[in-house]
Amino acid sequence: MFADRARILIRSGKGGDGHVSFRREKYVPDGGPDGGDGGRGGDLIFVIDPGLNTLVDYRHKRKYSAGDGQPGGKRHCTGADGEDRILKVPAGTVIKDADSGKVILDMSNRTEPVVLLKGGRGGKGNQHYATATMQAPKYAQPGQDAKELWVDLELKVIADVGLIGFPNVGKSTFLSRVTNAKPKIANYHFTTLNPNLGVVDLADGAGFVIADIPGIIEGASEGAGLGYQFLRHIERTKVFIHLVDAASVEGRDPVEDIRAINKELESYNMDLLKRPQVIAANKMDVLPPEDREVLMEMMEEELKDTGFRIFPISAVTGEGVKDLLWHVHSILKDLPEEPTEFVQEYFPQDRWEEPGESIIVTKVEDHVFSVEGPKVERMLGYTNLESEKGFAFFQNFMKENGVLERLEELGIEEEDTVRVFYHEFDYYR
Repeated sequence: MFADRARILIRSGKGGDGHVSFRREKYVPDGGPDGGDGGRGGDLIFVIDPGLNTLVDYRHKRKYSAGDGQPGGKRHCTGADGEDRILKVPAGTVIKDADSGKVILDMSNRTEPVVLLKGGRGGKGNQHYATATMQAPKYAQPGQDAKELWVDLELKVIADVGLIGFPNVGKSTFLSRVTNAKPKIANYHFTTLNPNLGVVDLADGAGFVIADIPGIIEGASEGAGLGYQFLRHIERTKVFIHLVDAASVEGRDPVEDIRAINKELESYNMDLLKRPQVIAANKMDVLPPEDREVLMEMMEEELKDTGFRIFPISAVTGEGVKDLLWHVHSILKDLPEEPTEFVQEYFPQDRWEEPGESIIVTKVEDHVFSVEGPKVERMLGYTNLESEKGFAFFQNFMKENGVLERLEELGIEEEDTVRVFYHEFDYYR
């Protein structure tokens, strides 16, 4: 079975403890401390494996740990570092905090391994604590604790176009006609259980990737049927081809079906309604020419408020399909090539933030203020300030962490400059 979700416990390695020991050699009666440092704990790393297309491996094992660092030894010997743990996932995997549901990491565009949980720092041996007044320290630093987190892995199909519609409207037949995909096709009154991907090849090297999203039913946005599992896969698609049974072979009203499914999309994620949508009025081959014309006029009148372009087609005969595909291709040409990427909402490092990692807000000169600290630096590393969502996240971060309040306390005024590492902003209330 296609596995597109899993919950696992991940853990980085604990840092090794520093060692307490003293030189005890012949002819060295006053040997000093020589305890070695502990080794660094292993990192918990995620990496994309192009050979994977499901999360089934994570259904059978739930706990994944990196190696612990070894303790230091005598004679200044440093403990061995813990072994990193690398978890391979398919492209399109989104990693979320299991408790809050917030996004930690989106693996859609990652070409390099990503360290999600950093291993604990090794503790310092007692050799580091000798002073003029304490030449025989009996203390060594313990290793930093491991970091542990329950996460949800969700695979969201990466495709340019999502093929949506109620069950049994002909989506699998359409996909098999326009791509090399071979979905099972029959007059089922239930639905395909797995998303099917295919590549549409048009003339002169033009084409795109299309995903047959399993049939959505009313109430899917509230979890009815397999609603969440199905809706999850349309979040990355840039354009929707909405297939309907225009001939009402199953006794359904195509206009009502379009409105019902768009209501489910809106309930699940309002942003989905902002994406281009093209209506494929399928099964036209079973209607006489005069009925087709009347049907198209009726659909265009009923849906004129939506702005959707309607194409009469037959997935069985291929009628009208090519015009539909070229229209979709023309829409895609004006959209970004990279798949939709989810902005990071949750920073696991903040759970284990140490003293000294607070955000530092200072007034450096008249009308110029500085905001810095490791927490801010990490946030900038994960946030794309060029995007609307990224900049909104940045503003919310500054508010939630008390930065704006602190700036007010320091007397900031309108149009003053705020430096956040290598960025500069003008301040406005």
